[in-house]
Amino acid sequence: MLFLEYPKCSTCQKAKKWLDVHQILYTDRHIVEENPTYEELKDWHERSGLPLKKFFNTSGMVYKELQLKDKLPTMSEEEQLKLLATNGMLVKRPLVVKENCILTGFKEAEWEKNILD
Repeated sequence: MLFLEYPKCSTCQKAKKWLDVHQILYTDRHIVEENPTYEELKDWHERSGLPLKKFFNTSGMVYKELQLKDKLPTMSEEEQLKLLATNGMLVKRPLVVKENCILTGFKEAEWEKNILD
């Protein structure tokens, strides 16, 4: 299981603690130092079944500075994926990548259902 995080993010810290408490093994990856590639994001998006917007960190400063709330609706999926691949701070975190599921953000009930089962 791949766990993408920004170490200073409090939600990521909570999620990491949850994984450790449940003794779940994962590979940790700093989302800014090793930003997801276009190919990774495209694959994860397709496998997740989630709307692409769920992969954006909509509460982040970079998202707001780029005024993406207004721009995303007019961008193609490919343009959005390429944009996400340019800056890890645009990507919703934590991001969990498992063989059979992709999770964005940390919602404990969702994680229990998808990670513990």
